[in-house]
Amino acid sequence: MRTVRTPAGWPATEEEARAVQDELRTKVVLGEPGPPPGAGHVTGVDVAYDDERDVVAAAAVVLDAATLDVVAESTAVGRISFPYVPGLLAFREIPTVLAALETLPCAPGLVVCDGYGLAHPRRFGLAAHLGVLTGLPTIGVAKNPFTFTYDEPAAPRGSTSPLFAGAEEVGRALRTRDAVKPVFVSVGHRVSLDNACAHTLALAPAYRLPETTRRADALCRRALREAAPALTAD
Repeated sequence: MRTVRTPAGWPATEEEARAVQDELRTKVVLGEPGPPPGAGHVTGVDVAYDDERDVVAAAAVVLDAATLDVVAESTAVGRISFPYVPGLLAFREIPTVLAALETLPCAPGLVVCDGYGLAHPRRFGLAAHLGVLTGLPTIGVAKNPFTFTYDEPAAPRGSTSPLFAGAEEVGRALRTRDAVKPVFVSVGHRVSLDNACAHTLALAPAYRLPETTRRADALCRRALREAAPALTAD
């Protein structure tokens, strides 16, 4: 497990963070299809917080995209690097997520974030932010539609409907299990929306959430339990 310090020059105010978003979102690549579903590696990233102790833990779990077996995993912990502000959550998560990715012993392939990419008020959620910083293909798979609107997809698994910000499609509601609440898929970087949905469906053969998210969630929660006492004793 790697311990992370807040990077020098990290944004400290909402104004500074929004300026960084404005600069980096111009670098998002939307014209690439991304890797094919079921091939190579796919990596889930997730974070867990202990706000009372000012600790955040991140996990990265690499799966074989064909079998969904775990290939590698890593964790990182540190102090929370930014206050809670809706729309700026990436600034709380990026340092530890990057550290977890950097310590993986193999290439991560496609990265699946528990959150948003273009489905974000400023069109630059965690998946987009992480993709631009790393150059990796990234997508966001969220549990709720944030502030956006959608019509319910048809009941069968694999059904989709557009996720709208006004008239703009920023993602899709995707039914990963018959008649179960959909997940909300959006592009992060270097992946098409069609491909992002296909990956998500392939990663969710038995549960509503993709295996990448389920495994990364369990790992970061365990890392937080193990790390919080040591960090708070500093």
